[in-house]
Amino acid sequence: MTVTRLFSLPLIALAPLMLVACGGDAASDGAPVSGEPLPAVAAPAGTSWTDTVTVTPEGGYMIGNPDAPLKLVEYASHTCGACANFSKTGKEPLKNKYAASGVVSFEQRETFLNSFDLVIAAIAQCGTKEQFQPLSDQVWGNLDTVFQGLQGNPQAVEAASQLPLGQRFVATGEATGLIEFFAARGVSADQARTCLADSAKIEAMVKQVEANNAKDKVSGTPTFFLNGKRIEGTAWDVVEAALQRAGAR
Repeated sequence: MTVTRLFSLPLIALAPLMLVACGGDAASDGAPVSGEPLPAVAAPAGTSWTDTVTVTPEGGYMIGNPDAPLKLVEYASHTCGACANFSKTGKEPLKNKYAASGVVSFEQRETFLNSFDLVIAAIAQCGTKEQFQPLSDQVWGNLDTVFQGLQGNPQAVEAASQLPLGQRFVATGEATGLIEFFAARGVSADQARTCLADSAKIEAMVKQVEANNAKDKVSGTPTFFLNGKRIEGTAWDVVEAALQRAGAR
């Protein structure tokens, strides 16, 4: 999906989107732990795996040991309620228990359900690579506030969508309160405006997301893969059971 096409989509009723736009079965499969425990992998001296962040060739942001034997990938949308639920229930144990051991790496990749996801991702990626996942978690942890901004000024959002690409994203960020939201969390308003004005970079981001989604046949969020195999479910207990069956403890 090109940038122009993404911003030509009609405005979405975002409150229902939080409930219905996310794909996958949220229930646990109840499968027992079966894999032999994999030994922990020590981080290099003076470092920790939870502070190790890598930007992958697919444009994802990976926390943990880049050579971990278990590689968990989440395709996520910042306006997806199920993604917010996973952030709230799963991120702390995923990072501080599993990634910290060096056995599991966790990579977050973008999927855009609407034009607002693109603006949020562009600002979140505007900071350091270490800021990206914490900023995403801030969005999901404050999704009601974010949605109030997205829905609060539809006329200004519509007007922004008619502007040239170099101005469109900045105007959308201002109209929705997203620039202000991120400014309170470490990405200055000037930083955000600069990144949102870089239409070539945003175009490249959209093309990367489109290529990733096509390659892995991603049609909903969140979608999880463990070592390249799709996990059939979206809830943390489903993902944790898959990790444990593969040997994570």
